[in-house]
Amino acid sequence: MTREDEWLFGWDATPGIVSVWADGAGRAHVFRRIPATLALVHERARFRPWVLLASLEDVAHLGDSLSPAREGARTPFTYETLDGPGALRFRMYGEDQRALHAAVLSGATRRTGRAIGHVRELGPDVVFTLPPEEQYLVSTGRTYFRDLPFDALARMQIDLETTGLDPHTSRIFLVAVRDAKGEAITLEARGDEDAAEADLIRRLAAHVRAHDPDVIENHNLHGFDLPFLAHRARALQVPLVLGRLDGIGLSRRPAARGTSFDDAGGGSMRRSRYTMPGRELIDTMDAVRRHDFAARDLPGHGLKVVARHFGLARSDRPLIPGARVHATFLEDPERVRDYAREDVHEAAGLARLLGGAAFALARMAPRRYERVADAGPATGVIDPLLLRAYLREGKALPAHDAGDGTVHTGAALHLFATGVAERIVKADVASLYPSLMRAHQIGPRRDHLGVLLTVVDRLVEGRLAAKARARAAVPGSAERHTDEALSAAMKLLVNSAYGYLGATSLTRFADVHAANEVTRRGRETLAVLCRALAQRGVTLLEADTDGVYFSVPASFTEADERRVVAEVDALLPELVSLEYDGRYRAMLSHESKNYALLGHDGEVRLKGVAFRSSRAEPFGETFLRRAIGALLVSDVARVRAIYVETADAIRHRTLPTREVTTRVRVTKTRDEYLAVRESRREHTYEALLASGHAFRVGEKVRVYRASGGRAAMLPDTDDDALDPPRDYDAAYYERLLRDTFATRLVRALTPEDFAAVVADRTQLSLFPRSLVDARPVLTVRLDPEAVYAAMRLETPA
Repeated sequence: MTREDEWLFGWDATPGIVSVWADGAGRAHVFRRIPATLALVHERARFRPWVLLASLEDVAHLGDSLSPAREGARTPFTYETLDGPGALRFRMYGEDQRALHAAVLSGATRRTGRAIGHVRELGPDVVFTLPPEEQYLVSTGRTYFRDLPFDALARMQIDLETTGLDPHTSRIFLVAVRDAKGEAITLEARGDEDAAEADLIRRLAAHVRAHDPDVIENHNLHGFDLPFLAHRARALQVPLVLGRLDGIGLSRRPAARGTSFDDAGGGSMRRSRYTMPGRELIDTMDAVRRHDFAARDLPGHGLKVVARHFGLARSDRPLIPGARVHATFLEDPERVRDYAREDVHEAAGLARLLGGAAFALARMAPRRYERVADAGPATGVIDPLLLRAYLREGKALPAHDAGDGTVHTGAALHLFATGVAERIVKADVASLYPSLMRAHQIGPRRDHLGVLLTVVDRLVEGRLAAKARARAAVPGSAERHTDEALSAAMKLLVNSAYGYLGATSLTRFADVHAANEVTRRGRETLAVLCRALAQRGVTLLEADTDGVYFSVPASFTEADERRVVAEVDALLPELVSLEYDGRYRAMLSHESKNYALLGHDGEVRLKGVAFRSSRAEPFGETFLRRAIGALLVSDVARVRAIYVETADAIRHRTLPTREVTTRVRVTKTRDEYLAVRESRREHTYEALLASGHAFRVGEKVRVYRASGGRAAMLPDTDDDALDPPRDYDAAYYERLLRDTFATRLVRALTPEDFAAVVADRTQLSLFPRSLVDARPVLTVRLDPEAVYAAMRLETPA
């Protein structure tokens, strides 16, 4: 194993680690599956807890209790001096993490003259520590899952069905559980009393221990199921021992740094995560959000909609509105059982489909699998890799660089034309920024070992090898799944390297000057390739660091398209690659990063918040998808017909109320809103007050504007058979159709044609404009030569 291999994968080849649990006293429990048999073994190990210090001043009071680390040293505390220019240059060891921290805090309190209660108050540039499991993994060079494929894990999915969303007032009445063999069952409360729910929780814990999974998964596991389960167990005084060590139950841990908390699910409950000894807790919501951040192709983040999107849902699976699950159970229990079993089947499929990257990353990073899965790759993987490499080499770590005020410059983004174009080609600038980092050796100036660039090089090489192995493997095989996951994980890390440079407030080796140099070279490269494409007769539409969209002449064949891309690729710097990424029948370019594509298969793909937004009224996206589909085949008359049809449906209220609602997340309590209501009234909270609905922070509700301008809330009624009153303000939503949604088409039509499309058909015109022969337009807004000239002026001599 080379030094570079050790930096990326660790140096201890122990196979099959599926979970590590450690404590501050230096005791580690390692759970492994033997690759050949998948038998589970439980090993106990010892390690010396440690902290990194910038100075020994705060521990000088230890006197003879502290000595340099050397063979045979018997003092309670020892230290080693790390080499190099870094600020954190002393690694201090003790028998117990609490004693280490207490020693540092005692000295710091004396030095500063004020009581200091926790080492984090001293700042990460004075003292740096890690959770016990990560200390163990960093010190030993061990990682998870060596020699194990994803399917070797014993995975279990659990899903709670509750009488309501608030664990203070609601209870668990059913739990669906799917085991590692794919068999799903339901456990149910035998009655409505506290004793029945307590018995259900005990049976669930016993079932988990009996099946002994390595991993427990579900969608929104940390946002709902585990917080609800933990609260109910506490309220009922039921010991919740779900892990592999007796006497240690479910506990909270802070969410991984870098995790964002938006309206994707769970609200404030997602600000902490749960953990248990010997098992990893995986929330598939994290993988869904990570996928959608990159692909932007999901219609939502909920389990049902995502399962349908990926083809994981059974065609006849029951769908029951959340608020009606318990009532339905009382009327038709078998339907709810089937519904709950499908939930865990879909969660299992989603975890396998999207979870492979986190699994592969856990083979590299010195962190628990569950922490890798919920963290961003820069702070969650790259930072730990660099830390481990520096300590492996006995080198000091740098302090965080607060920067010199230099602003991180933005990436290049060019909108060359708006409107509709035909014969579209997408060319992908494959991993542009990391490629430029490699080509020009641009890395953090304080990374004097060159670990980041070395890791990026190895990841690129490893990804190519993994892709080749995946292509050669049998489709659907465990080998193919493993290598595809490894390739995806390596791509994720490679593409995060540039973001790591610019994340000055989060990452230890960040370097804004290096990040800006990468950005500058990225703009330069993009200017060169756009100019070269234009010189070959194509019409540029949009270009950024992800790729370029352009339209080709009618005479071009697919071979011509590929030839042009190959010719331009040959002009780019070494290691930077332009790849042919696909072709489309037509494109609507609205604004930067907001466009629609018509595939040769007839599918319309909408990209960007102008066309797809979780807060937009559903009727608007439906209208846009239909209207754009007609626009992209040059049927402007059909666009008008779709507009009139939608307007009539609103005017005559044949459109269901759900179609005019917006889905919003509750972020204030009732009291918080009432405190500011007089100065600022908000539609969402007025709807909650008017409906008498309880305010639950983190809950997502559907609200709309009712007749008379009233704020109203839609009950949770996904069932088509339950149609709430259609009392919405039709005039308001007809204006919204015209002034908000239809205007997304304005750049594709002449002013006269657009006016004819949205004309009020109740107001007759003497000379109505015919749209039979109308065609979409394309407007060129930016000359590639101008972009190239501007870049030449910016580039240093």
